Amino acid sequence: MAILVDSSTRLCVSGITGREGTFHSLRNRDYGTSVVAGVTPGKGGQDVEGVPVFDTFHAAVAETQANTAMIFVPPRFAADSILEAEDAGISLVVAITEGIPAHDELRVYNHLARNDGVRLVGPNCPGILSPGKANVGIIPAAFFSEGNVGVVSRSGTLTYQIGNELAQRGFGNSSIVGIGGDPVPGSSFIDIIALFQEDDETELIVMAGEIGGSAEEEAAEFIADNVTKQVVAYIAGFTAPPGKTMGHAGAIVSGTAGTAVAKQEALEAVGVAVGTTPTEVAELVARHVRGG
Repeated sequence: MAILVDSSTRLCVSGITGREGTFHSLRNRDYGTSVVAGVTPGKGGQDVEGVPVFDTFHAAVAETQANTAMIFVPPRFAADSILEAEDAGISLVVAITEGIPAHDELRVYNHLARNDGVRLVGPNCPGILSPGKANVGIIPAAFFSEGNVGVVSRSGTLTYQIGNELAQRGFGNSSIVGIGGDPVPGSSFIDIIALFQEDDETELIVMAGEIGGSAEEEAAEFIADNVTKQVVAYIAGFTAPPGKTMGHAGAIVSGTAGTAVAKQEALEAVGVAVGTTPTEVAELVARHVRGG
């Protein structure tokens, strides 16, 4: 099993005719993802190396039965593209676009909250990879292999680093989910951890957080009440200068709240093992999976 994307994924890419959209769409297809359509207004009837392009999501879904969308359009158009995908019946939207205005993100979040039939991952995220099944986004799949460790992260590059550290120790992954670090994410740690908890293939969960916000502390409360699987965490920012705003838009520290130490204490209090480096995280995974 895997979560969110697998062999049943039928992907439609908004912005497929742009340079980045084309490059990553074809990489996803080369991995084995079923990329069935693209959307670029005004370019309907064209194709990108055999992938048909439509003017709207409605036309794409009607023709290809796409069930997943990837958003690769400029920030000023991204919110409307997400909402159009939802209106067309897409059940999973992965927004790669970075720099979407916060008020647009809030508009999308509040609208999608009224529809239980659609999930947004991102924006400003690397996407989702279920090794051996499907890749939707920009995650370099060569780092990962099939296995039983689920990974959820606010950071793209930390996802790759931790995945590589795990791979070097012989561990594979059920799914890897980058939720992004913007102030208004479509999916939270809690949302993804809940899916991993229900996934039979996932034996252990790795969450990679960072300074700022309260997402990790909220996840700790959820884990205490709802998660029976072992969770290992990494928090980026232990060496960040006090009071300095840095990293993602969501990485804002206020007083003692949102610091790496505060997050570590909250997680360890509920039994989550916290590593201070990606290497230490991999060592903790090895210890728990192998019973060392």
